[in-house]
Amino acid sequence: MPPQHLTRSAEELLHLVESLHAMPFFQGEEKAADRWSGPGHHVAVLVESQDFWEDRSSGVVEEAEESIAADLAGLAALLTQRWGAPETVDLGPYLGFDNPDPDFQAPEPMDFLCGLAGSMQVWRPPASDRWIALAIGQADPEWPLQLLAAFGEGAALPG
Repeated sequence: MPPQHLTRSAEELLHLVESLHAMPFFQGEEKAADRWSGPGHHVAVLVESQDFWEDRSSGVVEEAEESIAADLAGLAALLTQRWGAPETVDLGPYLGFDNPDPDFQAPEPMDFLCGLAGSMQVWRPPASDRWIALAIGQADPEWPLQLLAAFGEGAALPG
């Protein structure tokens, strides 16, 4: 299970992002406790809130949302210092609703991410053929909020 909220500083999250950015992509699918990878991509849960099965009151949810947003902001500030301002990528088009091809499926990791988040912040580090993205996602209202980091080959994300 990924670490619960507030167990890592922004600097620790940055170190994790840097190590995942350097990790080679795998030919097949690979899953670990807080990361899954496949050809041309990695996705990792950096921070996870509690779940909301027992208590979905507005105060509890708002506190979790604010905490995860603060983690995102802290890490995003460090990534921006390192690689410049991110671009915001709308994940809606990857759902395929407007695609005339009935067999459309978005490439990974966007296929996974668009089911959890509406957008992501993307950095394209210089001298790298990879992009790095951060998003806050939630699979269902009872499930935890997650700060996700995604890594992909440049060709997987038009720019």
